[in-house]
Amino acid sequence: MLLKELLIASSGELGEIQIKGITDDSRKVEEGYAYVCVVGTVSDGHNFAASAIEKGAAVIIAQRDTGFSNQVIVEDTRAAYALMSAAWFSYPADKLRLIGVTGTNGKTSVTHMIKHILEENGEKVGLIGTIQNMIGDVVYSTERTTPNCYELNSLFADMVKEGCTCAVMEVSSHALDQKRVFGLTFEVGIFTNLTQDHLDYHITMDNYLEAKKKLFSMCKTAVINIDDMYAQRLINGLECKLITVSAEKTNASYYAQNIDYRADGVSFDLNGENDMELSLSTGGKFTVYNAMSAVVSSLVLGIDKQTVKKAICEQTGIKGRAEVFKNPFDFTVIIDYAHTPDGLENILKTFEECKKGRLVVLFGCGGDRDKTKRPIMGRIASEKADFVIVTSDNPRSENPSAIICDILEGMKNTDTPYKVIENRIEAIEYAIINAQSDDIIVLAGKGHETYQILANETIHLDEREVLSVAMEKRKELK
Repeated sequence: MLLKELLIASSGELGEIQIKGITDDSRKVEEGYAYVCVVGTVSDGHNFAASAIEKGAAVIIAQRDTGFSNQVIVEDTRAAYALMSAAWFSYPADKLRLIGVTGTNGKTSVTHMIKHILEENGEKVGLIGTIQNMIGDVVYSTERTTPNCYELNSLFADMVKEGCTCAVMEVSSHALDQKRVFGLTFEVGIFTNLTQDHLDYHITMDNYLEAKKKLFSMCKTAVINIDDMYAQRLINGLECKLITVSAEKTNASYYAQNIDYRADGVSFDLNGENDMELSLSTGGKFTVYNAMSAVVSSLVLGIDKQTVKKAICEQTGIKGRAEVFKNPFDFTVIIDYAHTPDGLENILKTFEECKKGRLVVLFGCGGDRDKTKRPIMGRIASEKADFVIVTSDNPRSENPSAIICDILEGMKNTDTPYKVIENRIEAIEYAIINAQSDDIIVLAGKGHETYQILANETIHLDEREVLSVAMEKRKELK
């Protein structure tokens, strides 16, 4: 492909160069490649331009002079790389209806709900998200919520090749800020909520909000949860069509009433242009919001009311999202990804409302991430639960005991009993062996993850496997 076909503007005389590949990673450069100098959060790609030339790069795409004659200067290399990636794969996103979901919590649940509804309508659907990427029923592993722009367009191209008509994707604040989705147009953009997370990257909630808001300059219709405290600021200045959802206000485009929370699910009436009675197998207020966003977005896409209702009510649980671990004893175990203050509070409130015995929560906080949320989560756990087990999450390069100390700061002014067990496997075994009749035990933080990130290695840790072993130990002891 000629450079002028990849980089429409600014290529000049270099536009006739034949390009054999594109990358923003100098380690992946091969003979005839275009190397894009992206300024990252840790390193600056311009510093590796010489290395790229040595490996045979045909052209350098840069924001500033690198000293090489075969360079093209552009205003923004991130934006350029996104557009070049789309061109390299022949603009596959233009052949798909894109649905983007952003927010702190709920993205995974909403995307899976929408995928299920679209498939009930006879569509073949691609999915991009935190747990996995999917093309129809085929599952692909994922390393981040939203892939980089080259990987993203490669996925879109595979989806088109396999006959997909739609792609539903989680759009992270990092992806929006780093222009991984630059140049895309979404049929529907969905906002779930905004609560404290990723402040190690965004620094302030204002920056976090502005990153999320970028999705709604790229979509035709916005579906916004107006019960969120940041919703109005998000809505201000939007030029796309706006549809609002609420579980508290009747002035929304669609609103929930007669909500009935149960241990095994939730039922409610959805009122709006298309009224319907809904009953879902996952409980909690967060399920009401997730379902409303998925249902309304599907209606926007033109799917008929009866198909939407049938699909959403038949939707089964999602791995690591209020997932019930079946066991032979008279207590309940829930596995959930809750790793933010809001996520933890939501899952605990869900089961606080329907508990018969104790509500026990086991959780930790990730290392090398926002430290300010740790005492907040400690406070929430001690206020909502009857017993707290503080343990390790993904400590990364931090000392796990130091992370736990930060959590305990938030528990100082409560009298809720707690136990600290740093080793997560031992903590889970303690929870199961000491469980009482009618307890609800929530394992929070890992959810779908089957690993634990330590200082020098990543180890296998699937809580389902740990639970199975713990259940057997309990049988032996009883």
